[in-house]
Amino acid sequence: MSRQQHYEFQQWWNKQRESHNSDLIFNDKSEPSNYVTLEVGTTTTTHDPTVDRERIRSARQIKHVWLLKLIQIASSLAYVTNGVVSVVKTANRRIKSDASSQRLSYRVETRFYRVIKLFLVIVVILLVFELLAYFRVADLVEYVYAHWIEIRGSYLAPVLQSLTNVCVLLFLVQSVDRLVLVLGCFWIKFRRIKPVAAFEYCSSSDVEDYPMVLLQIPMCNEREVYQQSISAACIQDWPRERMLVQILDDSDDTTVQALIKAEVHKWQQRGVHIVYRHRLIRTGYKAGNLKSAMSCDYVKDYEFVAIFDADFQPAPDFLKKTIPHFKGNDELALVQTRWSFVNKDENLLTRLQNINLTFHFEVEQQVNGVFINFFGFNGTAGVWRIKALEDCGGWLERTTVEDMDIAVRAHLCGWKFIYLNDVKCLCELPESYAAYKKQQYRWHSGPMQLFRLCFMDIIRSKVSFMKKVNLIFLFFLLRKLILPFYSFTLFCIILPLTMFLPEAQLPAWVVCYVPGIMSVLNILPAPRSFPFIVPYLLFENTMSVTKFNAMISGLFKLGSSYEWVVTKKLGRASESDLVTFAESEEAQGEKSTIHRSSSESGLSELRTKSKNRLYRKELALAFILLTASLRSLLSAQGIHFYFLMFQGVTFLVVGLDLIGEQVS
Repeated sequence: MSRQQHYEFQQWWNKQRESHNSDLIFNDKSEPSNYVTLEVGTTTTTHDPTVDRERIRSARQIKHVWLLKLIQIASSLAYVTNGVVSVVKTANRRIKSDASSQRLSYRVETRFYRVIKLFLVIVVILLVFELLAYFRVADLVEYVYAHWIEIRGSYLAPVLQSLTNVCVLLFLVQSVDRLVLVLGCFWIKFRRIKPVAAFEYCSSSDVEDYPMVLLQIPMCNEREVYQQSISAACIQDWPRERMLVQILDDSDDTTVQALIKAEVHKWQQRGVHIVYRHRLIRTGYKAGNLKSAMSCDYVKDYEFVAIFDADFQPAPDFLKKTIPHFKGNDELALVQTRWSFVNKDENLLTRLQNINLTFHFEVEQQVNGVFINFFGFNGTAGVWRIKALEDCGGWLERTTVEDMDIAVRAHLCGWKFIYLNDVKCLCELPESYAAYKKQQYRWHSGPMQLFRLCFMDIIRSKVSFMKKVNLIFLFFLLRKLILPFYSFTLFCIILPLTMFLPEAQLPAWVVCYVPGIMSVLNILPAPRSFPFIVPYLLFENTMSVTKFNAMISGLFKLGSSYEWVVTKKLGRASESDLVTFAESEEAQGEKSTIHRSSSESGLSELRTKSKNRLYRKELALAFILLTASLRSLLSAQGIHFYFLMFQGVTFLVVGLDLIGEQVS
């Protein structure tokens, strides 16, 4: 037993010693053991050279990809830069060419554009400043912005709010006037009020019952429309011995003169009493032309004179429907008829013009003619009593609205007017924005010239006090001065400024609701145009810059307020004539080399459109309104944002000449 126990103990002791020796070995050779451990770690991962090659290859690929991206970015930046530079150069070149060719770069327009451009710079700076403060770029910006809030709230906002209140008041007064006119038109329709002639001409009427009538057609370089207007005047259902047609040609183009002379000679051979007159000294524009024609000796033999512009085509029974109203009404000086447009559906521009002019004739002219027997003569499609013209001093050359001038003077002399809404005379609407803008400039600068010249005459006249009030406050101030003033100031200046000066408030009903209601009232006489109510509202605000500029020019005798520019016509006699002419042109092709003696249609000009013009003021205002719309996003103003955005886009479309036909 003892031997066995000793043996067991010996085994236990050997095991303990071995374990103790192993501990000593590991403690004494700690570094080799660490090295062995590291060596084992390194030997466990096998080295693969293909992995290194893949890594190098992927790094090179990434480098090439980034290089390609940088090259693409650089080329894109270069392309955009070149595009912007080319657009700017083209814009400057086109603006300069337009200004030099049309001579419209007058001082007042340059000053007005500089003011708008300065306003644009201020708006852009304010927007950048607002964005920096909104995103809290730096402490200095927050400090400056805090002082800016104090300055605008204490000094700038009260002034802007006062101006806003004045414009809103004018806006409401003009809206009430528009509403009263519409109610008056409804009353006329409801009561079926219309001028009734004392008698009517019939086939059995004696020739002596027909008074002597003079028909005048003033024109100037009217190559496209001269034939149709002359033909319409010569085929009047009136005894030939009782009428005379005067062609008052102020053309400086010898080719056009020859064509008109040939047309006159053709009708002379058919037995029509027609004469051709050409002035060597073309002073006074249309007024000078009419004044020269009325100085002829044979005019004293005539009792009435009917005036038609070169693009107007009266119906054959025009004289039979207008002259009878003078019978037994010795105080009647003028019978005005309504215009009807052959190209009202040609493009968006003509549709919008049709809305305006339909309201003018259906509402304004009719209401004024029924209730006060006075309205502005439209310059054409009317018949005057020659005695009334002589009584008020005849045609004067002092303004570019000779028609309104002679109407006001005749009214001050006590003469009465009649408007016939059911007698229509065909004419054309300008189809290009350039022609329409020139026309509107003349139509809004001339009344201010006339108001400045005849104000004292109105005060000293012997008419009643109410007629003086109507002439000064309604006819001139409210409808000719206040309307373009508040339209431009309120929607193009004040509204953008309120986005940067939020302490001054412009209510949403002024921006959206009331203008919408007024647009509905304006469009009521032309119910087919209801789909264009929104474009009409936006386009009228866009035209306010031209009307405001013209109003200021005429009131203070600035710039081109005394220049007369003939409105471009295309010779659209009717849609059927236009289609027939187009088909004949396509059928004949180049075979026909015969020179046409008739009026040359402007259809070829429509087929080959010229380059769009650029209008600086409209483009600058577009950027102003779009910048203000971006600022309105920071204030979360919904209606203001949408109005500013759509109005800015409308200004941009008009400024790029993308509305109407671009006629060379």
